[in-house]
Amino acid sequence: MKNNYFSYDGQYYHQIRGGAMGSPLTLTMANCYMFFYERDIVKQVNNSGGLYFRYIDDIFITINWPARHLFKQIHRWNHFDENIKLSENIGSNVDFLDLHIENQDGKLFTTVYQKPSYEPYYLPFNSIHPLHMKKNIVFTMLLRAIRYCSTFQAYLNEREKIRMALLMNKYPNKFIDEQYNGILLKLNIDRPLTFNNYENYREKVINSLVKQEKMPIDYGKKMFVHFTYCSSMKTFPSKFHALWNEYFGQSPINEIIPVLGTRNVKNLQRRLTHTRSIDIDN
Repeated sequence: MKNNYFSYDGQYYHQIRGGAMGSPLTLTMANCYMFFYERDIVKQVNNSGGLYFRYIDDIFITINWPARHLFKQIHRWNHFDENIKLSENIGSNVDFLDLHIENQDGKLFTTVYQKPSYEPYYLPFNSIHPLHMKKNIVFTMLLRAIRYCSTFQAYLNEREKIRMALLMNKYPNKFIDEQYNGILLKLNIDRPLTFNNYENYREKVINSLVKQEKMPIDYGKKMFVHFTYCSSMKTFPSKFHALWNEYFGQSPINEIIPVLGTRNVKNLQRRLTHTRSIDIDN
């Protein structure tokens, strides 16, 4: 924590307070410190029948206090530590992480929230990554839509946003439809979602654990080939399969299914991150 250095505008600086952004240790230390910092706040909120949640530096509080009293308490909390300042956003709607929460005439409305800086870039369909990774992207996005969207119309809107984002990343429309239908079956939904049944099915999805079936691997019939990925190796998988079929197409070895995977390039950053230094005493 005391050995963080950085360069700016040709000058080197020593960080004397706080930790380096992106360091695993910094996040752990910050969470440990916040545990002690927020104990009195959590106790005060819970004793007043409210809810308190925090994820790193985002805090969500729902409590039945007059706005003036809440402002007063936030002002008091800001004196707990001069290096931590809480800024409030009080109203009938709030955005917390990727969730939009709104009080609509006493009824709770929720949907997926995306920051203004959001850009719909996902793993391209034409990448060399395994197909199951692309299926999982669609699965998690639609699962989040069902869990977050409290109304069927909000779900429809989010589902079409997902479709447009996937189409922009070259996912075929047929593939998207197949995944949508398959996801509903995995969630034990055996009929199309409608205005009439959405609320009941959504409640079941929220209250149930989603278990992904792990497909068994027959190592006697599958051969795993790993290669170091770089831009020049982009066409390697298709060329590999073409050569495999050309030379082993009529051979008994063709019963073996080659599965290609990638490894990251061993650069200096990876070595510094994953290589543990060893101290040698003379």
